[in-house]
Amino acid sequence: MKQIVLASQSPRRKELLEKCGYAFITEPADIDETIREDQDLCREIQRLSKRKAEHILEKHPDCIVIGSDTIVVVDNCVLGKPKDHADAQNMLRMLSGRAHQVITGICIMSSQRVYTNAVSSDVHFASLNDQEILDYIATGECDDKAGAYAIQGYGSKFIKGIEGDYYSIMGFPLHLVYEELKNIDLY
Repeated sequence: MKQIVLASQSPRRKELLEKCGYAFITEPADIDETIREDQDLCREIQRLSKRKAEHILEKHPDCIVIGSDTIVVVDNCVLGKPKDHADAQNMLRMLSGRAHQVITGICIMSSQRVYTNAVSSDVHFASLNDQEILDYIATGECDDKAGAYAIQGYGSKFIKGIEGDYYSIMGFPLHLVYEELKNIDLY
């Protein structure tokens, strides 16, 4: 059976891929993750996911590699991982009381085939007061999360609703990955 490599260090992506029932290893792809905001953001996130997969496939040419990346977008502004607590506070203020988009790109690549896709979902945030924002930042959960929140963690209490794929908002379009892996000859 061909080895599957998840090109990520994200514990969430690892946990979600485990739900597909396949054995795999993880190896983070050290690439430049700069988003060109003047480009179509769905294409950009697919491009980054593909670059991650390509980077790892060079090291493991006989494997199937899965690359993924996620961005949060509000007012056509990409919110990456916050640089510090002040940046997280600004991001959470931007998200407060409104909807934003979460776009997750996926690339499943082997030496024989390449599959890329992007899933965009809308997330509706409750209005947050300054104390709620400070208390959330104090949990440490926002430190390594695009948009400074985790829908599956403490941040879940701020989510009024979603339109789209919950797992893509977490950073990994589980159903898409499962369906595509079923279509690949793993032997």
